[in-house]
Amino acid sequence: MTEAPTRVRYWVIVFAVALAVVTYIDRVCIANAAPYIRADLGLGLDQMGYIFAAFTASYALFEIPCGYLGDRIGPRRVLFRIVLWWSFFTAATGWTWNYASLMVTRFLFGAGEAGCFPNLTRAFSTWLPEAETPRAQGILWLSARWGGAFTPPLAILVITYIGWRHAFEAFGCLGVLWGVLFYRWYRDDPAANPKVNAAELELLRTHAKPPTAHGKAPWGKLVRSWNVWMLCAQYFCLSYGWYFYITWLPTYLKEGRGLTITYTAVLGAMPLFFGGIGNAAGALATAFLVRRSGDLRWSRKVVSCLGFAGASSFLLLSTRAANPVTAIFTIALASFCNDLVIPCAWTAAMDIGGRFAGTVSGTMNMMGNLAGVISPALIGYILKHTGNWNLTFYISAGIYVMGILCWLSLDPVTPLEAP
Repeated sequence: MTEAPTRVRYWVIVFAVALAVVTYIDRVCIANAAPYIRADLGLGLDQMGYIFAAFTASYALFEIPCGYLGDRIGPRRVLFRIVLWWSFFTAATGWTWNYASLMVTRFLFGAGEAGCFPNLTRAFSTWLPEAETPRAQGILWLSARWGGAFTPPLAILVITYIGWRHAFEAFGCLGVLWGVLFYRWYRDDPAANPKVNAAELELLRTHAKPPTAHGKAPWGKLVRSWNVWMLCAQYFCLSYGWYFYITWLPTYLKEGRGLTITYTAVLGAMPLFFGGIGNAAGALATAFLVRRSGDLRWSRKVVSCLGFAGASSFLLLSTRAANPVTAIFTIALASFCNDLVIPCAWTAAMDIGGRFAGTVSGTMNMMGNLAGVISPALIGYILKHTGNWNLTFYISAGIYVMGILCWLSLDPVTPLEAP
């Protein structure tokens, strides 16, 4: 009787989901703490915008080095080190005393978080058969978004009881716990895990990427590749509008729509909650279209273009809404459409990158987070000089349209290097 493959590989998804939740709790909580931080440290709107941008600046700068490091020495050591690093600076956010100290702390926090998703993508490519990676990416990003969605009420609750400074210390402990458990269990080579049987190892040998590390990435091919440029450009367009949801949204609801802090915490969760559903829907829709058409390239393009078009349209509709609840509902639908694209983008990075999936996905995420540098800083500047929230939505909607053009010229399945 043939031995059935064990399912040890699915623990990689469990650890990835847990880390995605921790990542977004640590990242999003500052948006809800922002009114308290501004009052305590005497910061203006424009200064808070630069604080948000400090995180994404370092996040973007360290994406490629951290992704490449995962390809070179393996995700186990890289993820353990960076999670401990960013957990320390999450806690250190509560120890800041002025604008400069907060700026430096958030910059160093972002440098740690930069390696998270490229190295999880690298782990997926080794531990999961190719047919299972789109669903895994959908689950991963659903969890990430829902971690962010439930952070506002959690953050407000914790801040109310122990203050914003101690809240950051509490959130920092979560990453330390994850890092210890992950390092004890995970191995870069599935064969090193004694619970993986021979049948599962054979499945991974024939349908997953090899676990061997690689010393030199094909930087010349990467720089000259039109696909890599378009992959990065579409992620820039996707991330520009999305960063509003984890930076300025609570301020928009409180100061732009006149809601109380309680309503802000509840309604502020909607865009990320809907985004999580969008991730799952994007993965399912792509799989459905592939089954019907047999064309993976076309299916990814259709889902992604519809996602960009919907995100742009719903953002524009939100500017016409007089009722705050209607406005946040349309913004949440824009977030849903935004996240339809996420599984397509990350599985495309895996396919284009091949054995250098960490490097290519890190490059893509770097460009997405450059948008995260520009978006919150520009929004802060616009608000300071015009006070016009709708103008920020018009700009985001226009950038979403540019994302459609990127996907129309992108080949999301052809690898950078021949196998």
